[in-house]
Amino acid sequence: MALNRDAILKAQDIPTEPVNVPEWGGEVILRGLTGDELDDFQGSIRQFRRSLDGKGMEPVLIQQGMHAKLLVKCLVDDNGERLFTDNDAGELGAKAGVVLDRLYDVAQRLSGLTEEDEEEMEGNSDAPTDTGASTSSSPEPSDAPLPSSYDESAPVS
Repeated sequence: MALNRDAILKAQDIPTEPVNVPEWGGEVILRGLTGDELDDFQGSIRQFRRSLDGKGMEPVLIQQGMHAKLLVKCLVDDNGERLFTDNDAGELGAKAGVVLDRLYDVAQRLSGLTEEDEEEMEGNSDAPTDTGASTSSSPEPSDAPLPSSYDESAPVS
């Protein structure tokens, strides 16, 4: 028998996992992203730039602050409520990189994010792109990413 609307909406399907962080003196709880949070996170780390051949656009993975941007969405208290807002990513990003990297790996796994997902966002996968643009991972330094419509803090040219 197929699930109905109420059964789907009531399902507790977002995993959590406690993680010991000796550098911080205790344990934190990480949870996977909701669908909306996943879209928001991916939108915050993906921009588009003109392809090297100038005929289209290609995705660029913006890695600056990527660990903290995910972790502010995934660190929760005992009640499952977020500890941080998206605006706290800069402050959290100032913590030890080794700790953030370890927590990022858990948050990534709980959220169903894989290295293949990152490669696809960066344009390094064999998956077709919407524009059919180049998927080269070695842009020329002068090819700055264009601001995405998502990122309100991106400079507008």
